[in-house]
Amino acid sequence: MAMDARAEVLGRIRKAVGGASDAAAVRAEWAAISRVYTRAATLGREEILDLLEDRLRDYDAHVVRCGPGEVSGAIAAMLAERGKRRFVVPAGIEGWLGEALPAVYVPPIVKDTMDGAPRRFEFVTDEGMTAAEMDGFEGVVTGCSVAIAETGTIVLQVVPGQGRRAITLIPDYYLCVVRAGDVVETVPEAMARLALTAGVATTFISGPSATADIEMTRIKGVHGPRFLDVILVA
Repeated sequence: MAMDARAEVLGRIRKAVGGASDAAAVRAEWAAISRVYTRAATLGREEILDLLEDRLRDYDAHVVRCGPGEVSGAIAAMLAERGKRRFVVPAGIEGWLGEALPAVYVPPIVKDTMDGAPRRFEFVTDEGMTAAEMDGFEGVVTGCSVAIAETGTIVLQVVPGQGRRAITLIPDYYLCVVRAGDVVETVPEAMARLALTAGVATTFISGPSATADIEMTRIKGVHGPRFLDVILVA
């Protein structure tokens, strides 16, 4: 009923401004729109990955690469470097990664860096946590649906391995694992990939949360995590 009411209101508006009023006519108008912008990749695969990494770094995200089968170790090293221990994760994360989450990381003893002591991690699956409960974690680890190299954007959906939107907005630190096969060059390519799941709640993020709305002063963490790390699996 709500969708019918929405369609009726929009139809009346279109008719009032001289546009098409029925759904078939709207679809015909949409199909007739000229689309001369770039809709497909123009770069090679490695160039696309380099472009994504460059854009992410430009947005203050920290990016590392690893190979398939090295994801767990890369996650452990990244979290140990950040000094984080306790994380919320979405259901299905290990299935999405194809590897188990790390339980412990023993860093090499290197002068003036880590002391070589084991870093133990705790990963807790979100099963309808409250905002207050999520705020008690040091960070979140998820996968993603698509990454757009041209804009440095990570696209998340409410699906296994990515979870609810809230878990990627409330914790102060966010680690996202991006598979090379999910990286596209352009926004139209990403939208085409997302077409089959268009009804799923979707979030587009480009770098850590930041705003300069107040007195033109850039402040991080107002609308989401202040810190974003990305592991690119290629």
